Amino acid sequence: MILSILFAGLGQLYNRRFLKGSIFAIIEAAFLVTLLQFLNFGIWGLRTLGTIPGTDHSIRLLVLGVLSLIILVIAGALYVFNVLDAKKQAEKIRNGWRPASFRQSLREFYDNAFPYLMTFPGLLLMIFVVIFPLLFSVLLAFTNYNLFNSPPRNLVDWVGFENFVNLITVPIWQDTFVSVFSWTIVWTVVATTLQIALGLFLALLVNDPRIKFKKLIRTILILPWAVPAFVTILVFSAMFNDDFGAINRDIIIPLIGGEGLPWLSDPLYARIAVIMIQTWLGFPFIFALFTGVLQSISKDWYEAADVDGGSRLQKFRHITFPHVMFATAPLLIMQYAQNFNNFNIIYLFNEGGPPVRGQNAGGTDILISWVYKLTFDTNNYSMAAVISIIMGLVVSIFAFYQFRKTRSFKEEGEI
Repeated sequence: MILSILFAGLGQLYNRRFLKGSIFAIIEAAFLVTLLQFLNFGIWGLRTLGTIPGTDHSIRLLVLGVLSLIILVIAGALYVFNVLDAKKQAEKIRNGWRPASFRQSLREFYDNAFPYLMTFPGLLLMIFVVIFPLLFSVLLAFTNYNLFNSPPRNLVDWVGFENFVNLITVPIWQDTFVSVFSWTIVWTVVATTLQIALGLFLALLVNDPRIKFKKLIRTILILPWAVPAFVTILVFSAMFNDDFGAINRDIIIPLIGGEGLPWLSDPLYARIAVIMIQTWLGFPFIFALFTGVLQSISKDWYEAADVDGGSRLQKFRHITFPHVMFATAPLLIMQYAQNFNNFNIIYLFNEGGPPVRGQNAGGTDILISWVYKLTFDTNNYSMAAVISIIMGLVVSIFAFYQFRKTRSFKEEGEI
């Protein structure tokens, strides 16, 4: 173990585990030769974010710093594993174990390491596709990276929790955040619940044995799901237009007169419109999901309920609903999480509008569309990162809590 602490692989070589020791030694030697200078520069850049305006690019240095941190963590994990492995082998040798031959070692290595070799490319991809952007976004929230502090002309500085404090103390940020966050919660709960309720109602209706032409009805109800969502949203955006939309011209004005309802210019009506559109877009999937579950429920349950004198409401409450929720609860939770970050409908319908006085977000903007505007319209990258962190925490806490309440995280033997 002491030899492996001094240099990776020496302990394994001392224990006559030549293949494993050689691999560890080669990895550490390659690390010291090729990456030591890069890591030193990356950590310096992460600590300072540059010192010479116009020459040092703070964001590039931040990227290199995050990569250096990831590489250091991977190297540290391999180093610790090397030390623990040497200690474990030494204890086995002390208890009478003898090292195997090279061929046996090679076969044993293949048998034990095969799952790890197969999953390593996916793990590597996850590190640089998921973990790296996540770390970069989190660190960006603690800087002053915005339109007025854009490299390479200007340097970006670490500002600590200043952005988080501004979000809840500066009036324009505070008012906008409270408004957008409240509407995001209302939008998520109302729109998702309506699409689930409509999907369940239609599935129960079509599943009724007295209904004829079930295949035709199911095909018709699935059609909204077959049309690309962005096409449907753009069509509805034209239909809800205040001036020439079919909703006002052919339905609202003939019924109540006047000039119609301000679907795109009034925040309240715009929010009602996007909720109705999302209900239309979301119910076909829920309908198809519930239809499959309803057909899998044994008819013996309902026959037993009929013998006991159960009403339709009692059969739904004690048989249908528990079975449906048991089978679909994780997927329904995913619907809530998806709508919480449902950017497409908000942006394609009216780009998050209409404008609201005293705020830098529109009347239908949810957190994800507000982050988009902060990033691409006003170039306020640091504040967008702060809001992204809050979004991630909300979705993660909610999803983790709900999934823990279901059987999704339980292994087979624990159910």
